[in-house]
Amino acid sequence: MTRKIKLTLVVLLTFCTILMPSYQAQKKAQTPTAKTSKVVDDTALKQADARTSDWITHGRNYAETRFSPLDKINATNIKQLGLAWSFDTNTNRGLEATPLVVNGVMYTTGSWSVVFALDARTGQQLWKFDPQVPRALGAKACCDVVNRGVAIYKGKVFVGTLDGRLIALDAATGKVVWSTVTVDQNQAYTITGAPRVIKGKVIIGNGGGEFGVRGYVSAYDAETGKQAWRFYVVPGDPSKPFESKALENAAATWKGEWWKMGGGGTVWDSLAYDPDLDLLYVGTGNGSPWNREIRSPNGGDNLYLSSIVALRPDTGDYVWHYQTTPGDTWDFTATQHMILADLNLNGRVRKVLMQAPKNGFFYVLDRTNGELISAEPFVTVTWAKGVDKETGRPIEMPNARFKTGYSVLKPGPLGAHNWQPMSYNPKTGLVYIPAQDAIGLYLADGRFKYVPNRPGLWNTGVDFVLALKDVPRPEDIPPGHLLAWDPVKQKEAWRVQYKSIWNGGTLTTAGNWVLHGTADGRIVAYSADKGEKLWEYNLGIGIIGSPITYEVDGVQYISIMAGWGGAYALTGGYAAIPDMNVKNVGRVLTFALGGKQTLAALPKQIPSLTPIESKAAPEAAAEGQMLFAQWCGVCHGLGAIGGGGVLPGLPFSKPEVFQMYKEIVLDGSYASRGMPGFKAYLNQEEVEAIRAYIIQRRTNIATGK
Repeated sequence: MTRKIKLTLVVLLTFCTILMPSYQAQKKAQTPTAKTSKVVDDTALKQADARTSDWITHGRNYAETRFSPLDKINATNIKQLGLAWSFDTNTNRGLEATPLVVNGVMYTTGSWSVVFALDARTGQQLWKFDPQVPRALGAKACCDVVNRGVAIYKGKVFVGTLDGRLIALDAATGKVVWSTVTVDQNQAYTITGAPRVIKGKVIIGNGGGEFGVRGYVSAYDAETGKQAWRFYVVPGDPSKPFESKALENAAATWKGEWWKMGGGGTVWDSLAYDPDLDLLYVGTGNGSPWNREIRSPNGGDNLYLSSIVALRPDTGDYVWHYQTTPGDTWDFTATQHMILADLNLNGRVRKVLMQAPKNGFFYVLDRTNGELISAEPFVTVTWAKGVDKETGRPIEMPNARFKTGYSVLKPGPLGAHNWQPMSYNPKTGLVYIPAQDAIGLYLADGRFKYVPNRPGLWNTGVDFVLALKDVPRPEDIPPGHLLAWDPVKQKEAWRVQYKSIWNGGTLTTAGNWVLHGTADGRIVAYSADKGEKLWEYNLGIGIIGSPITYEVDGVQYISIMAGWGGAYALTGGYAAIPDMNVKNVGRVLTFALGGKQTLAALPKQIPSLTPIESKAAPEAAAEGQMLFAQWCGVCHGLGAIGGGGVLPGLPFSKPEVFQMYKEIVLDGSYASRGMPGFKAYLNQEEVEAIRAYIIQRRTNIATGK
């Protein structure tokens, strides 16, 4: 070997030696690992706003503002957004999760409480965890088999499952670290909400108020899964010792034997925390049954239903409460999103809590003590003419409680604002609310008899037949809007009108924009200060999830879960979906400036309408219509048109399905698909009547009637 060749080899080896560590470091930086991550601990959660690149807790911070200080994507350049990547969840049910992003890894959930870990740069799946929720338990979920996301803490991912478990997973591998059952699984409890972690404790509530359960919120040790404390929202049997002095006081506001019907008050979604005050704020749910005349005869405020309750996170001890809807009888939950902020009110900076619950009033409370500062309607409200500033109580309109005949009220059970989170931008001073002009038709159920754990039939004490039996028309679809609300002036700043309710949650940033997914399948950005449209992406399938933004390797991204579902999608039938010929496909969509990816077209579905023979008597279809409204309508849609493209539209079933009604409806042959058997509640004659009605609807649809 010549000296020249030797010298060349030495130079090359030296060059490679210098470059190799740099290349390996770059490769390592592009592959997210738990070992190289910044830990999410108590300090990180308290200082989440300072961790600008990540989204480490449900509302981005403990104050749940959903405001990001990132501004590389701003009102000037947001029109350059394009799809960076997409991920198919392989689901066809509702997607409501807010993803979390920690150190370049996205953690999110799909239908049936399935957890995904994705590379936040590319969408590549790193791991998947399926808790194997039995599909028949979907009948216990009032409002679809959804999940709103996970919590992250010290290398663990926490998820609540539809069947009532709280599970800790290893963040790097998705392996189970511990699993705890948080409910009595013999009752109709579910979990759809996202956990929060506060001072080493995982906080989780539950749902089931429509079926007749007693609501509570619990805390579990993040390391072991051992229960630390539990706060019950409503008092139990007064012949037994009360769990706390707070519940003993609450019992004085109840009448009758409410505990035999559960009482309700489930904590199924909203939580917030103030580290300085060391107060955990809990939003509580509706009464069970809804109708107060049944659950609490002779009245009473029924504490702590439809309330914001402040607790000590170490012990679960009660500190204060504010009840938004005393003696709730309309399903006016206070489980809607809460936001903590410091506002300048009349020249004085006050620590406030803001909420726009179902009942239609926007509340500003002093979060130190629960004092009402202001409350004004943010939509049309007809059940009450205002809130008394001295007492904090709504001023109810005559017959709002539908004691005689029926009442048509605004809002209705779907609420002026439902679970879809609002956001707050401290730069504009505005709150961005997915508001709804919903209407409610209330009539007392004179045939009501409480039966626990009945799949498909809610224990509300309200007659749903009146509302569910008719076929909806396009003009019946209630409209919604994106509302920018000034919480200081308590007035609207601007709005964007939509054709339908049930639009997704909102996100706002220092880049002066607010992002919103819509029921008609669009993702739209508006200027945060003026509401001017800046950018739009048309997906074609309804979006109810809440967007996030994050930064990895200097690139700012925006992500949102897209998959139609939830309460309105199920009960609204195809009146609630943009295109009944499009299949519901669940996806994670992620955008960046200059993104060039294209999305595969949504698959089509062609409804079957070949004639089906019915040998039932003519009057059977009329009886079947009433039975369908009573037993089936909340899942399979108004007028049997179908569960909003989420559950099967029964008139469009394949012909052979009509020969299997006994096996499906009575015997539960489709239980593994989420359709339980109703043998304990219906007989074959009643099932034949339902079948006759569905066949009649099929014929009417085919002939355009």
